[in-house]
Amino acid sequence: MKDHVIGRTDELNEGERILAEIEGREIAVFNVDGEYKAYTNWCVHQAGPVCEGTLTGTWTAEYDPENLEVCMEWCSEDKILSCPWHGWEYDVTNGESLTSKAKLPSHPVRVDGEDIIVSI
Repeated sequence: MKDHVIGRTDELNEGERILAEIEGREIAVFNVDGEYKAYTNWCVHQAGPVCEGTLTGTWTAEYDPENLEVCMEWCSEDKILSCPWHGWEYDVTNGESLTSKAKLPSHPVRVDGEDIIVSI
């Protein structure tokens, strides 16, 4: 693997992303609560530019069979990445799809001094 500096930590605030081309691939690095996550900008559904999608949250639901009630709660604010082509959603903290066993292609990322480094 080869290391590539894609930016500096002071250029990427929490909740933001940087898109960079590395070795012919578009890679996005997200700052998620101070941790950096790197993914190829490629949706596993139909190869859309997933990393250009919006970051939102999602709903979780619990069913209480005793009272026949559903309790819904909004969660994971700014951690759900939605592909702009067809709306497939991924948890940006781990790259996992919310609706299938699919996972975004990920890359090792680390910080050295102020440099954000992605290994490919």
